[in-house]
Amino acid sequence: MAIKLSDTFNYRRLVLFALPSMVMMVFSSIYSVVDGLFVSNFAGKDALAAVNLVFPLVTALGCIGFMLGTGGAALVAKTMGEGKAERANRLFSFIFLASIVFGIVLALTGEAIMRPFLSLMGAEGELVNLSIQYGQILFIALPFFVLQNVFQSFFVAAEKPHVGLSVVVAGGLLNIGLDYLFIGVFGWGVVGAAIATGAGQILASVVPIIYFATSKTSRLRFAKPVFELRSLGKACVNGSSELMTEIAASIVAMLYNFQLMGIAGADGVAAYGAVMYVNFIFTAVFFGFAMGTGPVVSYNFGAQRHTELKGLLKKSLVIVMIFGAVMFGLSQLLATPLVNLFVGYDQSLMNMTEHGFRIYSVAFLLMGFSIYGSAFFTALNNGLVSAFISFVRTLVLETSTVLLLPLWFGIDGVWSAIIVAESCSLILTAILLVAFRKKYRY
Repeated sequence: MAIKLSDTFNYRRLVLFALPSMVMMVFSSIYSVVDGLFVSNFAGKDALAAVNLVFPLVTALGCIGFMLGTGGAALVAKTMGEGKAERANRLFSFIFLASIVFGIVLALTGEAIMRPFLSLMGAEGELVNLSIQYGQILFIALPFFVLQNVFQSFFVAAEKPHVGLSVVVAGGLLNIGLDYLFIGVFGWGVVGAAIATGAGQILASVVPIIYFATSKTSRLRFAKPVFELRSLGKACVNGSSELMTEIAASIVAMLYNFQLMGIAGADGVAAYGAVMYVNFIFTAVFFGFAMGTGPVVSYNFGAQRHTELKGLLKKSLVIVMIFGAVMFGLSQLLATPLVNLFVGYDQSLMNMTEHGFRIYSVAFLLMGFSIYGSAFFTALNNGLVSAFISFVRTLVLETSTVLLLPLWFGIDGVWSAIIVAESCSLILTAILLVAFRKKYRY
């Protein structure tokens, strides 16, 4: 059943349309998860700590792709809703070229700042060497990582989320296969993990280029680009919340690593890494749903279908609530086997990780609302409100809680920081959704 942006959406149709994006985001998160799984079990906890120290920096720089993808897709989908198909294709092509330039510049930046960054995080000796080995390869692949993130959103806007899913799944499977070969068989450790991840990212970015250059059925295709810096700026503003979310998440991860390094040493960093790997998969569902439904919201906003817009918001919030409850239940039920996958070889590390994960997982009940609320305003082409939600949620609330709570509660304060932050963020998101209700008529 082909579902179009112009359709009327019930709960089933909405979930079905967003499902490829959700699975796509899960598979995207698998890149780092699989790296961590193989590195931890075959190269040890020091290698795992090295991966966890560098990856937030790579993500912080590569997340420009999420900004250009979500913000650009919102602009392009709105343009299609206005009946301007050719202009939509030209804008899409311009954003693609801009993404390549941004990716190259950021790759060079990452290479230049990596060593000072590791010093700031308190890494020493072999931990620094392992981190640099991993990071240097990932920064070479960074332009492809940026493009992969850009295309994830544009496949949805093109009404081809299943194609985007197939591409990401192929990249994820390649990553898994090469991780097994390079780490499990050849024993290349962090180097093998980085090569495997880079190969998956290259595949997931090159195939979409070929697709949009040759497809006869996609609503989006490469065309002569319209070089409009104003439109690029608007796409960046639209997607600034996604940029803020990813950068802030990386900064928060760095703060978690810093706090845990001081409280529990390399074991604390390794424990947090294992918790984050599970978190990546669970939160990917929220981000995937927001990404998958965003172009639908943008299209209906552009077409001034206000009744449909109101229904989309109501149904989406109900779906997010159900997803959150299911994820919390699964995290409590499966905590032991999930943690065992990553650090089962060290009992004390496993106990620390499982305890932290059970506390942390309470946040799954809350975080989906803020993630969706921010994406909803992005889809309405109100990047400022969207960015404000993301800024407060992460850079204000999460950073302050992870810095302050450990002063009174020690390591439990680190694990529970996310719960306090997400509770406050939920209240803020609810207030803003009510405040802008009349303006957007949802």
